[in-house]
Amino acid sequence: MKKLVKQILGIDVGQKELVVCLGRMTEDWAPELYASKAFPNSLKGFNAMEVWVKKLVDPDVPLRFVMEATGVYHESLAYYLCDQQYAVSIVLPNKVSNYFRTLKVKTINDQTASQAIALFGLERKLEDWKRPNPVYKRLRQLVRERDQLIQERTIVKNQLHAEKSEAEPGGTSLLRMKKRITLLDKQEVEIKEEIQRIVKKDPKTNETVQLISTIPGIGTLTAVTILAETNGFELIRNKRQLTSYAGLDVVEKQSGTSVKGKPRISKKGNKYLRKAMYFPALSVMRYDERFKALFARLVSKNGIKMKAGVAVQRKLLEMTYTIFKTHRPYDKNYLNKAEAV
Repeated sequence: MKKLVKQILGIDVGQKELVVCLGRMTEDWAPELYASKAFPNSLKGFNAMEVWVKKLVDPDVPLRFVMEATGVYHESLAYYLCDQQYAVSIVLPNKVSNYFRTLKVKTINDQTASQAIALFGLERKLEDWKRPNPVYKRLRQLVRERDQLIQERTIVKNQLHAEKSEAEPGGTSLLRMKKRITLLDKQEVEIKEEIQRIVKKDPKTNETVQLISTIPGIGTLTAVTILAETNGFELIRNKRQLTSYAGLDVVEKQSGTSVKGKPRISKKGNKYLRKAMYFPALSVMRYDERFKALFARLVSKNGIKMKAGVAVQRKLLEMTYTIFKTHRPYDKNYLNKAEAV
């Protein structure tokens, strides 16, 4: 019998369900998928999954649990497995999706996704997942709460505007809407103050935020959002991976001369990162001569403003990663040096 060298449980995480697939690899490096099942995404489901897995795996060969970073739905499971002393790896969704395409699978569903994750884990050398930095985790909760609050306030303001435009506006309705807007304004201030307290309390985070904020257009809140959403770039290994994680890569559908789709942002990534880079990019394209020249050059090259705007957002985001890795403030000659390479 061939010696077993690797065991992987690939997990496709959904809001309510975990679809899992067990895979193993023998000394001849031939991957095999041999069992699959679905469990509730809850503590009861975690326990049931653990019992099921123990019955099917070889206890003498290391077992690794592999899953995608899917919003927040994977976190409870990751914490549970980590507490049970299991080896856990969490990979960026774009890595798995790119690998999935190489398999040429015709049917895409939760089961085939878990199979792809299991095969990915068998064929790759993956790093152990570490618990998120408590500071970054709390900051992520706060920046997302603020984002939701701003969306709610925009809705209420639009309702207020519509009510005022009516022939006979409802006085009490207007009053309640104004009170809600006042409350939301107050809560946003509270969130900002809490963010500032957390950042200032942690010297390392404070230093990193200050360094990233040296980039034109990027303020404290944007810097905090980037660090919080990437957990201090924990899963990021290069700039290309970062822009893909944010969904700032541009997709163009083109085939021969008959099919030519309009370029668009892939949006297959972290929406909070994309939103965080939008206004900084607008600011530097208007007020910073270096980025203004970059934008104009890109527009003249391809004639598409959206594509040029995304390129500026991408450039700003890449700069934050460079500054984080080098621990050096922004160099105003960075763009010239980058183009000279």
